[in-house]
Amino acid sequence: MQTLPYGSWPSPIDAALAAAHDGQPEYVGFVGDEVWWTEPRPAEGGRRALVRRRADGTQEPVLPAPWNVRSRVIEYGGRPWAGAVVDGRPLVVFVDFADQRLYRYEPGGVPRPLTPLSPVGGGLRWADPQLLPGRGEVWCVLEEFTGDGPADVRRVLAAVPLDGSAAQDRDAVRELSDGAHRFVTGPRLSPDGRRAAWLGWDHPRMPWEGTELVVADVGTVLTGARTVAGGPEESIAQADWAPDGSLLYASDRSGWWNLYRDGTPLCPREEEFGGPLWKLGHRWFTPLDSGLIAVVHGRGATALGILDPESGEVVDAAGPWTEFAPTLAVHGERVVAVGASPRSAYEVVELDTRTGRARVIGAEHDDPVDPAYYPEPQIRTFTGPAGREIHAHVYSPHNPGCVAPGGRPAPYVIWAHGGPTGRSPLVLDLEIAYFTSRGIGVAEVNYGGSAGYGREYRERLREQWGLVDVEDCAAVALALADEGTADRDRLAVRGGSAGGWTAAVSLATTDVYACGTIIFPVLDLAAWADGETHDFESHYLESLVGPREEVPGRYTERSPTEHAERITAPFLLLQGLDDVICPPAQSERFLARMAGRVRHAYIAFEGEGHGFRRAETLVRALESELSLYAQVFGLNPPGIPTLELAK
Repeated sequence: MQTLPYGSWPSPIDAALAAAHDGQPEYVGFVGDEVWWTEPRPAEGGRRALVRRRADGTQEPVLPAPWNVRSRVIEYGGRPWAGAVVDGRPLVVFVDFADQRLYRYEPGGVPRPLTPLSPVGGGLRWADPQLLPGRGEVWCVLEEFTGDGPADVRRVLAAVPLDGSAAQDRDAVRELSDGAHRFVTGPRLSPDGRRAAWLGWDHPRMPWEGTELVVADVGTVLTGARTVAGGPEESIAQADWAPDGSLLYASDRSGWWNLYRDGTPLCPREEEFGGPLWKLGHRWFTPLDSGLIAVVHGRGATALGILDPESGEVVDAAGPWTEFAPTLAVHGERVVAVGASPRSAYEVVELDTRTGRARVIGAEHDDPVDPAYYPEPQIRTFTGPAGREIHAHVYSPHNPGCVAPGGRPAPYVIWAHGGPTGRSPLVLDLEIAYFTSRGIGVAEVNYGGSAGYGREYRERLREQWGLVDVEDCAAVALALADEGTADRDRLAVRGGSAGGWTAAVSLATTDVYACGTIIFPVLDLAAWADGETHDFESHYLESLVGPREEVPGRYTERSPTEHAERITAPFLLLQGLDDVICPPAQSERFLARMAGRVRHAYIAFEGEGHGFRRAETLVRALESELSLYAQVFGLNPPGIPTLELAK
């Protein structure tokens, strides 16, 4: 055991190792008896690979690089593939990221495009496909740009022929819905094929604020569309049909996303059976043929369970997993999900509902280093302004071979998650371990506005963005300092996207932090509201800040770009040059006003969008962030390139 200062502990978890394990499996599904899913490939340009698990347990990518199975609908994307066994062979349709066309693929052949390119704006995009071989079609969400602006877009439900006849002919794509809503999810067909259900919503609402559940009759098109649940103040997160033809949906009408069957609550609890619909095709529940329902549910953390809709009882799967992602698939009595824990990254888990046995079947977690280097998180609840509770995960510095000399607490970094209607899950993250194994603590703050704790907790951020999130992060940081856990003089704040906003505003409006890391942020509210973002979030600020025509001053007063003189702490700003959600223009205006004033560094990455995916990007970002803390906190991490800070 060595006695070394915080921040100088040698660690086997380097930036390359953390980068190699970035991301998680998504969009599980069955193709016949086989389980398929997508998973990240940071070392292959950050692409998403479609992976199949054969009956003998072997796993293999379905398509070689550079095929990238990822949709750009609403920019955050959605389920990009669907599959079935047809004539004894797998048939798969998928979206390729490069051109956003929908492709048909049968293993052993080559992908063939089913949809055309469009020269207009962002082109034609597809998500949440439902493969219907009996109809010779795939039904999905079509996002079609009608001009060059981010708001020049329409979305409808559409049927694409599987024979390839629409590959060069937009007119061969049959539109199923009438475009009554600005945003839609993919259609779900009733067991008898006579009805379809989907979700729709319109500006200025986000889907976690208010959605409508629509049911229509199936013919050549969808007719007689009618709203059966939801509205401006009720969020339906997901809908699906039970085998008996009843309609299941997750609604937050009680203040929590609970499950309903034809309007009747099945398991009323103060916990969530749904979540924010950031991607089309998220699934928190799915019905089994037996009438039982597989559910991802919880308060804060999530579990995988089986709900009996007749008794309202839920039996959770036994196992080490403490967090499940919003993706589920069923086949017979098999349920497949994606779970993780503080000791394991996300992996594909199968639950046999006959035996209750759960096991890992894909993307298995394999410890790349001795698990003794992983941090041991604490689930904490702090007290914020006006006595409000703040949920957080605290990761103390931890290294089995090192201890710090007494006399001074550890440096800490406060992590603000994105969204801001999101949540930091309690799972193994090697980026956190990268810091904690070197002697730097991390605290993830699920500030007011975070998902997972009911609608009232989410609503704390209404018109309070830049206030409540900043106050809650500061309250956690100062509480850790007051109790002697963290060094009051060595606190930092970091975040990406909405978390980047929180980090920047924290530096501009508080004296809590000695430095900060700001990653692809929102920095200029007025410009963001004027079209400097994508369509999905273009009206988000009306709830986060307030209607601009009513409170125009807030858009100036809260923007860090407008108050560069208030920032005195050094910072690192990281930006993807292909980001259309928080574009480089936001960062560039901010930097222009910071010039000559504060030590900082700006790194812009070509080929990266909103969320870094390439291994080389992730490595440089992590090493640069550590170098910032080393310079400001007076640390000496071995082997880390020095980040040049300049005014």
